[in-house]
Formats: sequence, C-alpha cells, structure tokens
Amino acid sequence: MTHWFHRNPLKATAPVSFNFYGVATTPAATKVCNDLRLSRTRLLELFTDSSCNPEMMKNATDLYFSLLQGFILSPDDSSQECKLRYIQNFKWTDTLQGHVPSAQQDAVFELVSMGFNVALWYTKYASRLAGKEDITEDEAKDVHRSLKIAAGIFKHLKESHIPKLITPVEKGRDLEARLIDSYIIQCQAEAQEVTIARAIELKHNPGLIAALAYETANFYQKADQTLSSLDPTYAGKWRKYLNLKTCFYMAYAYCYHGQTLLASDKCGEAIRSLQESEKFFAKAEALCKEYGETKGPGTTAKPSGHLFFRKLGSLIKNTLEKCQRENGFIYFQKVPAEAPQLELKANYGLVEPVPFEFPALNAHWTPETLAAFDLTKRPKDDTTKPKPDEEVKPLKEPDIKPQKDSGCHIS
Repeated sequence: MTHWFHRNPLKATAPVSFNFYGVATTPAATKVCNDLRLSRTRLLELFTDSSCNPEMMKNATDLYFSLLQGFILSPDDSSQECKLRYIQNFKWTDTLQGHVPSAQQDAVFELVSMGFNVALWYTKYASRLAGKEDITEDEAKDVHRSLKIAAGIFKHLKESHIPKLITPVEKGRDLEARLIDSYIIQCQAEAQEVTIARAIELKHNPGLIAALAYETANFYQKADQTLSSLDPTYAGKWRKYLNLKTCFYMAYAYCYHGQTLLASDKCGEAIRSLQESEKFFAKAEALCKEYGETKGPGTTAKPSGHLFFRKLGSLIKNTLEKCQRENGFIYFQKVPAEAPQLELKANYGLVEPVPFEFPALNAHWTPETLAAFDLTKRPKDDTTKPKPDEEVKPLKEPDIKPQKDSGCHIS
C-alpha cells in the first residue's frame, strides 16, 4: 500500500478499572462501572483493529461516551456539576511527544482525549482506503466522509469541551489550539483532494479544478503556518508533509489554470502558468525526498510513488509541450516574465466539517444510580493521584512501526 496521507500516532492511555469498591454501593452503580471498563477496553481495541469500519466505531463510541457522560452530566438535567467528575485519574500521551503522558483527575479530560483518538481513527481509516491504487467510487466517498467527520469531531472538542478543562492545556500538547487547528485544516484539505480527484476523473471544467487545487494548497499552507511556532523536533516531519502537499496542489492549480488560459487563446500566459506548475512540481518532488529523510512521529507518506502524483508530472509536461507547439504555429505570443497571479475562488466542492455531538446520557444513569455513589467511602490513601512521569505503552498500530534511534513512531 502506498501511503498518500501523513498520519501521526494515536494517543496511548493507561488502563482504567473504574473499580470504586465501597463507593459504588448498589448493584446498578457497580454495573455501570463494569460497563464503563468493558466499553473503554473494547473501544481501545478497535482503534488498532484493521477490520474495524465506521459503523463498528460509531457503535463503540456511542456506548462508551454515553456511559462516560454519567461522570460529567447530572441525570436530572440540572446545570449542577456531577459529583463524580473528579473521582478518577486519566493518563493520555500526545501524538507528537512520545510516551510520557499528561494526567488529569477529570472526566472531561478523558472525554476530549478519547474523542481526539476517535477523530484520529477516522483519518487513519480514510488513509488506509486512499492508499489503494484501485479505489472505488464508494470507497472514495467513504474517504471524503471520514475526513469530514474527523474535522467535525476536532472542531466540536475545541469549541465545546476543551474550554471546560480545569487544568490549562500545556503548550505543544494535542489539546492546544495550534495542534487541533492544524488537524482540522488538514482534514478539510485532504477531503478536498478527493473532490479534486473526482473532478479530474469526470473531466470537469479546468477552471473549477484549478480553483479547488488553489484553495486546497492554501489549506495546507495555513496548517503549516499554524504549526510554525512548535518545536521542529516534534512537528518538523509533519510540516514537511504539509509543505509538499502545498507545492503539489499549487502545481495542480497552475497546470489547470494554464489549460483555462489556452482555451481563452492566451497561449503565452498559458505557457508561463505551466512553467510555474513545473517549478512547483519539482519542488514537491524534492520535498518528498526531504520528508522521507526527516525523523519524527507518525507514518511516512509516499506521495511520489502514488499514481495520482505521477500522473500530474506527465500532465504538466504534455500540456506545456502542447502550448509551446500551438504558440509556435498559431499564436506567436510573448511569454510573460512573471507568473500569472492566481485569484481563484471555488464556488463548488469546498469542504466543511460534519457537525458532531456526543451521545446523550446512557439510560442506566438515573438519579438513583448516581446517588448510590458515596464519596465519603473513598479510601484516604488515594492511589489515583497523577504520576505524570510514568510512561504509557503505545498502541500497536498496524501501519506504524517503532524507530529505535528517535523514540518516535514511524514507518
């Protein structure tokens, strides 16, 4: 399989037993804790199960999150904070910063961390499908939808739940605005790649394809700029990927803009546009090599080995040769020194995140169930207190293998 998209590792987490002996005083309270433990374990297993599909993931996430909401929401719909919110400590690693976790004794931290991983899973599912050379139309739709769902989850976490955390998010961690914004923008850009591929396949207007490619390049550039103030040790590889995708889609934009100019009998400008396309494509090829040699977390995408990448190189070459022939026989126009300014706006095909909401409180959470948790029975020697310097084992992802010399995950 040729990886087309770069993917950072999933977040890893310490096991959580939800064993509140003495605190959970009725069978109903004990059962809800047992269901929480089992549904959390099942969800974590699905993250690394290559046979998992979106339906399986949705069922598992709906169950776990509906149960977890009982630690956050009051079953009587009051605005009062749930008494169980701070009963359990949760530990999660970050996608870029190795195996030492952040720890918070807060159910909202668990909600946003697990939600973040669910969004990452959708991006990885999309990547696995997109890596196939013979992708079907239905699979392309799945890729497109999965990326929009992921963007919607990231956006919902950022806007509605991360602000509720009591402990401020540390700089450079996943839940910080710079990282989560980059993930949202990257998901939108990658979903638009599917739209572009479809528009090319159906031979849509070159002006539309050029505009979509230009908007997509701008998305990638914006994602890269959002990461620019992060430590390059962690973000350098990811930024190389964003750079190469920016150049690749600028090459696409100038190539199809050249076709539009030629159709308008502006052959000299078309030649200059295609020459600019050639430059961006050469830069994208060079960045592919640099990206492959850069150490850092995540999978190593191999766009230069993908058919979609190789086709563009041939298209630029053939279109430029055609324009030069036409200009030599018919138009005799001067080729401008400056490349044309791309002021392209796509009216169709732009991607917006799919709105996301966490499921409602599970029916097992009744006022009686909540009342059955007696916090006065908690042991005085509370072993759930955070020990943030402990390492957490990484999830064994099928498409990521360890890189010994950096401590990061890469393939």
